[in-house]
Amino acid sequence: METCIIKSPLGFTKINGDVTGISSIVVLNSQEKPNDIIPEVLQDCVIQLNEYFQGTRKQFSLKLNPEGTDFQKRIWKLLEQIPYGKTLSYLELSKQLGDIKAIRAVANANGKNPLWIVIPCHRVIGSDGSLTGYAGGLHRKQWLLNHESPFKQQTLF
Repeated sequence: METCIIKSPLGFTKINGDVTGISSIVVLNSQEKPNDIIPEVLQDCVIQLNEYFQGTRKQFSLKLNPEGTDFQKRIWKLLEQIPYGKTLSYLELSKQLGDIKAIRAVANANGKNPLWIVIPCHRVIGSDGSLTGYAGGLHRKQWLLNHESPFKQQTLF
């Protein structure tokens, strides 16, 4: 398993993966030293994340290999279908799964997503439009949603 740390607008980010795919991307809550040399197997992931943060990439095309239960992987596949700049509620996600009673399990699987940004769990919000639970912190979720919003805040002066 190869690992690297990069700096992003939201903090230091750790990427793990190998030839079978990217297994995790997590934002760290501590300062780390970014890698000077990125392992070859992780280079495309780093490039695509940088493009995302620069606003030039809206969809990822990476080989993914996250670890999780079959149920979690089903939810993560649904998350990948949420378009850039759009949001979906936990209830709507449960309906897509075909079981509205599974809303808590859906929310739990969403929270266990090991592939920050690439599997866009930040695009899931409360039914009332509120920002709810996000492993990376609500300030990061808000930043990501603002970053993807087609309606950019303009300066008044």
